[in-house]
Amino acid sequence: MRSRTPLIALLCASALALTSCAGGAKPGGSTGEGVLADGKTFATAVPSDPGNLDPFITVMSVARSIDRFLYGRLVEVQADGSVVSGLAEKWEADTTSAVFTLRDGITCEDGTPLTASDVAANFAHITDPASGSPLVGLQVQPGTTATADDATRTVTVTSGQPDSFLVENLGSVSIVCGNVIDDPDALSQGKGATGMFTLAESVPNSQYTLERRKDFTWGPGDWDPTQKGLPDKVVFRVIANETTAANLLLSGEINAALVRGPDKKRLQDAGFYHTELPMPIGQFYFNQKEGRPTADPAVRRALAQALDLDELRQVLGGGDATVPTGLVTVAPNPCRADVVKGHIPEHDLKAAEKALDDAGWAVGSDGVREKDGTPLQLTLMYPTTLGETAGALAELVQSSWKKLGVGITLTAVDGPKLSETLFSTGDWDISAAPLTVSLPSMLVPFYAGATPPNGTNFASIDNAAYNEHIAAASTKSGAEGCDDWGAAEQALYDDTAVVPYANLIIQTFANKATYTESDGLDPTSIRMFE
Repeated sequence: MRSRTPLIALLCASALALTSCAGGAKPGGSTGEGVLADGKTFATAVPSDPGNLDPFITVMSVARSIDRFLYGRLVEVQADGSVVSGLAEKWEADTTSAVFTLRDGITCEDGTPLTASDVAANFAHITDPASGSPLVGLQVQPGTTATADDATRTVTVTSGQPDSFLVENLGSVSIVCGNVIDDPDALSQGKGATGMFTLAESVPNSQYTLERRKDFTWGPGDWDPTQKGLPDKVVFRVIANETTAANLLLSGEINAALVRGPDKKRLQDAGFYHTELPMPIGQFYFNQKEGRPTADPAVRRALAQALDLDELRQVLGGGDATVPTGLVTVAPNPCRADVVKGHIPEHDLKAAEKALDDAGWAVGSDGVREKDGTPLQLTLMYPTTLGETAGALAELVQSSWKKLGVGITLTAVDGPKLSETLFSTGDWDISAAPLTVSLPSMLVPFYAGATPPNGTNFASIDNAAYNEHIAAASTKSGAEGCDDWGAAEQALYDDTAVVPYANLIIQTFANKATYTESDGLDPTSIRMFE
């Protein structure tokens, strides 16, 4: 059985759709209006190495942003929630089954036809327990089956469980060519492309170079493959430092970079084109695995009460962060009611102290609480991808919990280490890594069901009210289940399973290029300028 070690999405949840709106700059950025140019290379910065590119295994944002260029999807979900054709020219569905009809003439990177049987094999591979795919429950329900009719180019998918967003979830799965489906080494290297680009060269921790397929004609909707300005190559450069990325963007050495820190002011002043992505940056998760102090709801609530979330939001977002209204933050986000207000514990240090006193955690001689001889010494893990403010945030949290009598060890981790800790070793108490999703159904495998290494419920949450509400919501189509989805989220807040406290508009800037973003940067939307 392949090891199940998905990489949780950080700031750019790439299995998980992103929305965007263009900034007000002219198409050519600071260089003026510009003239569309063919044959160019589009270079973009990514904050870390993507690691494994297997689209069936990774949910790491950087890896999936590259996969977005390599693999086609059956349908394309737009920022406004509308669905247009991708690999499929038409489809029909309810909450339990979907039929997709492939476009005629679709080929793999080696020129062989992509058949309906190949697509059905993709879904069979994902649901095979031996594959260990984290997409099960996230986009493809357990027990899902698929059949194919190659003559009519149709794929019929029967969901193992009702899914309110069946077309959006199934349709957004990356489809790979049939000859590599069962080859994990080839998939890890981005082989079997059905999308606009193929991977030409990989230099880990440096850059990944992609080349455009001249035979690719099946872009979203009625996309025109002959239009001017399409890049011939795309280079993903690994640049961890935002200041470095901003400097390279200003000098024209790269064409795009996501910048959320103080350097964004320089790019705004330069008048660069940019997109805006509403993303969660502040969330706390508590490990509820048996034997962990944070398995006790009194401990979790006390930890939350001891924090001044307004102050944390200011530190992390520099005054630009906003109060979250829900866990789903990006398009299509069909349920937009405020389900957070009134369900997150308010800042009250005395109430937090009393809660721990009542739970039997007495203050020891060293100032750290203990119970039955065990000190309340916890680890707080925070991702380096949150930028320079992450360290300051962690130190403020540590100070706040020290006043409560809780010892806190701070651990900064990159994406791969975060994945290993959450989904493999399980050796953590509190995580500050945010999770980004576009549909409420995508939250389910992270908050219910099997725990690592057999599932993605990394915090070992077992919330009966949440399970009851998601079961009800899943039988209703689309937004009809929003009340149930909202009640499910509130059950998590009421149990202090997750504490969302900060969202931020993330800006991706471009020089001599434009694009749109919907579930990552859309490769078919890139336009290059002289």
